[in-house]
Amino acid sequence: MDTRPAVAFSPYTSYSREEWAHLREDTPLTLTEADLENLSGVTERVSTDEVVDVYLPLSRLLNLYVEASQGLHGVTEEFLRKGDGKVPFVIGLAGSVAAGKSTSARVLQALLARWPSHPNVALVPTDGFLYSNTALEHRSLMSRKGFPESYNLPALLNFLAEVKSGKARVEAPVYSHVAYDVLHGHTLAVENPDIVIVEGLNVLQPAILPKDGEAIPFVSDFFDFSIYIDAAEELVERWYVERFLRLRQTVFRDPAAYFHRYSTLSESEARTTALSLWRTINLVNLRENILPTRQRADLILQKGEGHAVESVVLRKL
Repeated sequence: MDTRPAVAFSPYTSYSREEWAHLREDTPLTLTEADLENLSGVTERVSTDEVVDVYLPLSRLLNLYVEASQGLHGVTEEFLRKGDGKVPFVIGLAGSVAAGKSTSARVLQALLARWPSHPNVALVPTDGFLYSNTALEHRSLMSRKGFPESYNLPALLNFLAEVKSGKARVEAPVYSHVAYDVLHGHTLAVENPDIVIVEGLNVLQPAILPKDGEAIPFVSDFFDFSIYIDAAEELVERWYVERFLRLRQTVFRDPAAYFHRYSTLSESEARTTALSLWRTINLVNLRENILPTRQRADLILQKGEGHAVESVVLRKL
């Protein structure tokens, strides 16, 4: 039984794709076809129309937020007579496996870096903060990789705290999708960023509040703006299977790849394997942990067929 109170009010305003596209105004398209090809994902081709209709208006909105945040920080420093230096604007980007988070993050990074007031835009995937395979096996968590408990949350929180404190150089661990593991000794350096985009499955996940009322930070506490990539389950399932089949013909053929054994499967066997992985692991994670965080986002990109964004939902409160 659903015990939630019935409230005839939404904290969001919804825009059709056409309505949202008009908010671009005169924001110029600064990406070439070659740029879009490089930014596209394994199964998601970023079209010029998608950038013009969806991502240019979004970059314009985010630019307004960033410049307002920079202005507020400046006058606050003046008021406090302090000179703490630059504090980056942090954007969180969440959504299911195969929903297109990484592609959206790369497009936003490229567009935001072309605004003159914030040219240094860093992109940090939270995959690097997963526990190593050795640690996951020790904790019997390999089958729950990507679930909240599979991440080194203290390390991620400390990274974000250092970023948000304005530290000039902060390093994040690096994850390899070929090795399917965190790369020991490899780091991603984030140096004097204007904006940091933090992309991951569970970045909007709230923590369990302590009974004693002591402060406990959520990852999202460090975000100035958050985005959720949304799509119907059946679409994401199809995209996941398509991506698996594509990887079977490319990355999985590398003998060093963790999933090299899947490269020898027939298409029928590969499809069955992908569906099993999706339904027993990724769909469970989506339903239990990721989807419940959707309404915590400031903006939701709602996708339809072919990864095309059909509507945009923006928080008004």
